[in-house]
Amino acid sequence: MKWPLSEPIESTCVLHLVSAQRTRLLLTLPLLSMIFLFVSACGESAPHSKTGESPNAAAHGMSSRPQQAPPPPPPQAVEVDEPASRVVNYGYEIVQSYSHDPQAYTQGLQFIDGELFESTGQHGRSSLRRVLLESGKVVQSRELSMRYFGEGMTVVGDRIYMITWQSGTAFVFDRTTFEPIDTLHYRGEGWGLTWDGTDLIMSNGSSRIDFRDPNDFSVKRSIQVLSEGEPVPNLNELEYIDGEIWANVYLTNSIVRINPLNGNVTGLINLHDLLSPADKALGSAEVLNGIAWDAEGERLFVTGKNWPKLFHIRLIKQ
Repeated sequence: MKWPLSEPIESTCVLHLVSAQRTRLLLTLPLLSMIFLFVSACGESAPHSKTGESPNAAAHGMSSRPQQAPPPPPPQAVEVDEPASRVVNYGYEIVQSYSHDPQAYTQGLQFIDGELFESTGQHGRSSLRRVLLESGKVVQSRELSMRYFGEGMTVVGDRIYMITWQSGTAFVFDRTTFEPIDTLHYRGEGWGLTWDGTDLIMSNGSSRIDFRDPNDFSVKRSIQVLSEGEPVPNLNELEYIDGEIWANVYLTNSIVRINPLNGNVTGLINLHDLLSPADKALGSAEVLNGIAWDAEGERLFVTGKNWPKLFHIRLIKQ
């Protein structure tokens, strides 16, 4: 049965029954209970709005249940352009100079545990060398086949890795005997090579630097080297120094200091006029190339292709 909402069901029924049956209270109470249940059922059958509010409550702007505040909007991602890092400029002073083989077309240089290692290039003249710093004398050498143009090298534990220019070949030698241990392969050109304690770090003459697995030479990640937002091409010989990658820039007198995480250049070292005109006149000296860091003595060594001297220099912040 559907009761009209205009009829006051509850008050009419209850008043009539109480006045007619005052003497039969025991019978009336059960009846009242039944009527109460019936009226409740009638109240539940009253129509409601789509929002779950009763019509009267909706008409008066009231809700039959408390309204919850809407959840706050999710945070919006804000894109912020990271400013290019400021490049610090450095000059230099010569601390000491040493003799260097003017026939050595230097491609890689490293000073470790009191020993100087060097790799040289050119077809028919490419080699891996152990050199006495004080005299420049080559005390041990391993020549590469005529077909290979030697490039950068780096010492990793008891091994030495040496790459080649356009052959896609990396050689692994025993550090003590210089005997070949393994041959690895890669695509593209090889220029500079260094080691950060986990990965081999390699340049290819562009602005890109690859981080490679020492086991199979696969590329794990790469960075593009930028100076104030602009790519720096011709990255050549590399050295890992105190958490930074230092790189010769081919055909210049400059070394750049690179953040290995994002490729930003943090420092520019100008070695203009490091080799005097008199020293250049002694032979066929070419461009600056070769960086070696003595971690124990905190000494920085640099040289160049076919240079007659190797220099210990100290940087001067400008």
